[in-house]
Amino acid sequence: MDKNNKLYKILSNNHKGANPSLYLSTVSGVASTNSKMISYFDKRIDAIDIITTKSFQVTPNPGNREPIICETETGNFGNSVGLRNPGMDVVYPQLVKLREKGLNKFLNISVSANSIEDFITLVKKFDDVADAIELNFSCPHASAGFGASIGCDMNIASQYVKEIKEACNNMKALLFIKLTPNVSDIGAIAKACVEQGADGIVAINTVGPIVHYEKNSGLPILQNSIGGAGGMSGEWVYKRALQAIREIREAIPSYVPLLAMGGVSCFNQVKAMVESGADAVGIGSALSLVNQSKWSEYLNTIKDEYYNRVVAIPSSSYLSDKNQMEYTEMYIDKIEYHGNDTITLTLDKDMRCEAGEFAFLWLPGIGEKPFTLSCDKPVTFIIKRRGIFTKALWNLNLGDKLYVRGMYGAKITNRISKKAICIAGGTGIAVLPALARKLKEEATLMSFYVGTSEINTKEELLSYELSIYGKYQVVADDGVVGRVLQEIDTADLSGDINAYLIGPEIFMAIAAKKLIDKGFDKNNIYLSMEKITRCGVGLCGECVCGETLTCQSGSFVSYNYIEENENEILKR
Repeated sequence: MDKNNKLYKILSNNHKGANPSLYLSTVSGVASTNSKMISYFDKRIDAIDIITTKSFQVTPNPGNREPIICETETGNFGNSVGLRNPGMDVVYPQLVKLREKGLNKFLNISVSANSIEDFITLVKKFDDVADAIELNFSCPHASAGFGASIGCDMNIASQYVKEIKEACNNMKALLFIKLTPNVSDIGAIAKACVEQGADGIVAINTVGPIVHYEKNSGLPILQNSIGGAGGMSGEWVYKRALQAIREIREAIPSYVPLLAMGGVSCFNQVKAMVESGADAVGIGSALSLVNQSKWSEYLNTIKDEYYNRVVAIPSSSYLSDKNQMEYTEMYIDKIEYHGNDTITLTLDKDMRCEAGEFAFLWLPGIGEKPFTLSCDKPVTFIIKRRGIFTKALWNLNLGDKLYVRGMYGAKITNRISKKAICIAGGTGIAVLPALARKLKEEATLMSFYVGTSEINTKEELLSYELSIYGKYQVVADDGVVGRVLQEIDTADLSGDINAYLIGPEIFMAIAAKKLIDKGFDKNNIYLSMEKITRCGVGLCGECVCGETLTCQSGSFVSYNYIEENENEILKR
């Protein structure tokens, strides 16, 4: 243990005075889940003092199929991520690179394993890049032998700590233990871990698991091998978390750092955690109730309130009072087939959709995926048959039921121009109708070039919907992937014009290069970055583009932003 560690010294002495200082932390598995989001919290969010990673394992873990997160009531979440992570050998060089660039915040690396040997491997792997290593003894929905299987037994937990400390006796990083609340005496377990050498305690992880039911269908939402059961996080675990922190603080020495979390969302709850013995407080699920653009203000406000500084609005006012993950039941009104692998599903309800926004489709017991609406009145989706979920959508019939949640993302913010060239590949065409509506409102003259793997004998996909807005041309690949990009060579690019590129990243990168090579102003190029997302509300962190979550800011991103923040995309 590095007793000279600056934050350790601060936290160890935090409760010696009458007015403890406030230190805020991210929590494992929420937002700071990858190197880009770690960098974001380090550079952009001043109020965060401790950055905690998701739990990494020795080998990659694909985790559970979506849905992995649900919100059954506003601020009350269920989760069953299943410890999804890329494995230590993928993550380690990313963290080394972050360190080399200069990481200012205290980095707490969470790790998970089902054996002492694997924990030792992980600790040794991350020791030189971590300020603290958090042993996850607490995940309630992990496989047998992981997580709460360890943390629920005082003897097993303390034995793990003892043997890990003995094997890693020259550790540079501090060793923190994250505990589960699903025990009768969490204080005794914390004490046993400290007695065997733990440098700090982290608590709590999620409560449960329980089965989380969708209110209309009465069916389980989460998708896993244990019947849809998942941990509880958010507002409904706060009281249990507060109780657990009191019990832990009474059981362990006052100098042992205690990082508290569990349903904390506003100043009053933060203050109560500190008064109960916490040396630092984690904010997790509450981030989903605040748009990412307001995270810094929100967290700064919590600290301002804690130190009795004047605030414009209280921290609680930043929190959404809307259930952002609520499902709407819809039925299939129309099915159209396009070629061999694409269908259009038209549903029986309307949902307003702007260019840059998207929704999730959910089939209970099968899965959930995000899609862009090709039409919002009525709701219409273009589905390309690929994996398990899209094959299930393909097999639906007229009158069948499915569930929709959203909208997520945000309306595109673009420079208004007199002309626009819109180039789309494959099912990226679904983005064009909403974009066309916006450009029409801006009195923009439009030309559409759409690439497809095959020309259909029937009317081309969305040809009627888009041709009313301007020139519309479909180009079949005809053995040349992305052949539509050849149209750039002869397109009219003169005058006051913007370009909107939609499709796979490599497709957009090539299109952008061709435009710029022809003298097109890169300031007037926009790319539709449809990143993978598994929650839509800012918790999973997977849709990060640069340091911005597209589920919060929208999928359209300027070329300049990509060049500055994700330049590797343009080098493909």
